[in-house]
Amino acid sequence: MQIYNLDLQELPLFRGLSSEEIDRFVEHTSAMIKHYEKGVYVLRPYEKNSNIGVIVKGLAQVITEDRLGNEAIGHSLERGALLGSTSAILSEEYNPTAIEPLTDVLVLWIPYRSLLIAGPKLGRIHGIVMQHMLEAFCNKNVLMLEKLKLLSQKSLRERVILYLLQKEKRQKTARVKVPRRMQLAKELECNRSALTREISLMQQEGLLVCEADVMCLNKDNL
Repeated sequence: MQIYNLDLQELPLFRGLSSEEIDRFVEHTSAMIKHYEKGVYVLRPYEKNSNIGVIVKGLAQVITEDRLGNEAIGHSLERGALLGSTSAILSEEYNPTAIEPLTDVLVLWIPYRSLLIAGPKLGRIHGIVMQHMLEAFCNKNVLMLEKLKLLSQKSLRERVILYLLQKEKRQKTARVKVPRRMQLAKELECNRSALTREISLMQQEGLLVCEADVMCLNKDNL
């Protein structure tokens, strides 16, 4: 698939690079775009993979799966998010996670080996991309720590409040865009009916305002 008209210069990985410089990077690393339909896994647990991916379009989620097939929903992945780095850099043995598209998704796949050896040809372009990639790896660790903190909350209400506070920070708005109840329940690792009841109670108590796919905490009542 052609990479043109995808505004790759807007992705965090390519911040500070021109379209011409991004074209050079794609050419020298043999990167390519691939399309995935909703529900078709982009990556599966313990699957061999030699590429680092960047979501160019769409929304996906991380699913952690053990050898027995037990699943847990992790964080969501939006445009600009990296994926596949663990299995590409280490090996599939260390990657128990799957990537499932929640919408149709476009992924830019960068061969890891090509990325390593492209430095002399790309010069400053390579340095800038590597810097942004390291920043993304650190951000991924922050997301994992946030998830652990979220699931350590003693009550469902505390999970909902912390979830919204975390999303506020990332989305930079008090009006937090949230997924449908089923998906939200998966992210909070709770029963959907229990979550619906808790949200209703929080609304009645003036703690929460809900509008379609948006939620807003009333911090004055917390």
